[in-house]
Amino acid sequence: MIRNFFLAAALLCAATANAQGYPNKPIRMVIPWPPGQATDLVGRLMAQKMSELLGQPIVPDNRAGAGGAIGTDNAAKSPGDGYTILAGSSGPATVSPLLQKLPYDVPKDFIPVRLVGVSPYLLVAHPSFPANNAKEFIDLLRANPGKYTFSSSGTGATAHLISEWFNSLAQVKAVHVPYKGSAQSLTDLMAGQVAYSIETLAGTGPHVRAGKLKTFGISFEKGSSLAPGVPALAQAASMPGFDVGAWLGLMVPAGTPKDIVNRLSAEADKALQSADTREKLAFIGLEIISKGPDDFAAYLKGESARFAAIIKNGNIKVD
Repeated sequence: MIRNFFLAAALLCAATANAQGYPNKPIRMVIPWPPGQATDLVGRLMAQKMSELLGQPIVPDNRAGAGGAIGTDNAAKSPGDGYTILAGSSGPATVSPLLQKLPYDVPKDFIPVRLVGVSPYLLVAHPSFPANNAKEFIDLLRANPGKYTFSSSGTGATAHLISEWFNSLAQVKAVHVPYKGSAQSLTDLMAGQVAYSIETLAGTGPHVRAGKLKTFGISFEKGSSLAPGVPALAQAASMPGFDVGAWLGLMVPAGTPKDIVNRLSAEADKALQSADTREKLAFIGLEIISKGPDDFAAYLKGESARFAAIIKNGNIKVD
């Protein structure tokens, strides 16, 4: 009770907190991925900006492993006292719970604070792939069912599910080649070991710009200013409704007082309005879509339903 009071006072009166003698205890930002990964970059940026706005230190704490499940579970089992924030993402918080039994339950164990943004995906192939646009790409695969391969960062990964959805809508059959992470997947793609992949703009963009990969389209239905000139697959591949990406956002353990949730959400939104923050997030490959607690919660329900349908229709299972 006393600890919650002190934290609430620190968050709500940050500018004068130290002067009044409240403890300046750091808030922990749990990042369930290794340094350098997209969630890590976004989490660290938000921690820095929110620290400045709150007048309260927010310290990144990387807890990588098991596709983000280890760090997510660590945050889920932390006290709901406002001293823990999770840098959440679609893999461990939306997709993995649909495919395997995990020690946490996102709707029960977390309170959504602020959706930060969504990372679009690019359909990419080796520059020598014999197609010049999305229509030619699909026509070629349809004419050769089972001949071509596609890679992903792992069976059941967000990229895998998005690829399966694309293949289903395009009415093509290809062989899935799973890897342990997107880095090796893209390395083999650039070496011509697999035919194509659908991976995040953050991961593929630099290779496309360097001419090591070519792209046929982006996964946002209306395209994205992050990838000017890249057509939306929804139009280029005649797939109305194909509009998907990987979300990143902030969450706190269940039981965190509502006033603290609202304050953290408000300061996160302020951070996202900063031109400097927006520029850095764009460089990472994240399109800002700021949503508060209620709208973020509704968004999470929609994403869970969407990926559950993809898993069911594709009969996707994780051994």
